[in-house]
Amino acid sequence: MTDTDDIPEEPVLLKDRTAIIYGAGGSVGGAIARAFAREGAVVHLAGRTAATLHAVADDIAARGGEAHPAVVDALDEAQVEAHAATVAERSGRLDISVNVISDQDVQGTPMVQMSVEDYLRPIEVAVRSKFLTARAAARRMIPRRSGVIMTFGGTFNWQVTRTFHVGGMGTTFDAVESMRRQLACELGPHGIRVLTLRTGGLPDTIPTDFPGSEGLRSWLQDQTLTGRTATLDDVGNLAAFAASDLARTITGAALNMTAGAVLD
Repeated sequence: MTDTDDIPEEPVLLKDRTAIIYGAGGSVGGAIARAFAREGAVVHLAGRTAATLHAVADDIAARGGEAHPAVVDALDEAQVEAHAATVAERSGRLDISVNVISDQDVQGTPMVQMSVEDYLRPIEVAVRSKFLTARAAARRMIPRRSGVIMTFGGTFNWQVTRTFHVGGMGTTFDAVESMRRQLACELGPHGIRVLTLRTGGLPDTIPTDFPGSEGLRSWLQDQTLTGRTATLDDVGNLAAFAASDLARTITGAALNMTAGAVLD
């Protein structure tokens, strides 16, 4: 017997795990869903647009993974609860919940020119959706005394606002981080970990019609210490690690994937 006989040919970090990804039809959610499926998880893709969810599910199936798309409005309490209950009942477990839905922020307009509705909308969307999805997951995880709840964002880099108008995004990120800390404290005794994937910005996700998009991409890269920003593959890989038992000692934390743009 060699030293490598007990090492699987391909790592399977999330074998037999069941995960829900809210916003799975988007670029970030899709990247996380693909990484989870690659690592052995059964992934449930939740979102509001059936076509994009099915596209991700078909891609995962073509690669040999298992994915189940479902139209779910993460702002609707009844829909979130019903979907989480269905997933847990069918699988017998719910191990991972990830919420990366768009927070519907209005960008490109100075705060002094914004309406109060536009400024508050992303805050209200983020806090409501993250609360509902985290609560639904925790209710299924507590009896099993294990689970991982994950969001995407982190503490905002306010230097960006000197050049680019980001509306209520910064306040939104900070509100979600406060929720993450509170959930980690309350759910830790039940064996549930709560994490944030902290990004310095993903150039691949910036719409080409966003005002100053090229300048923003260059700015994001210039802020890093390594000269390169995170890619969507980086996001998926880090999420898979964070959700696995390899990261079992990490909770209440934001995992810094800013390439040094934000120093801890």
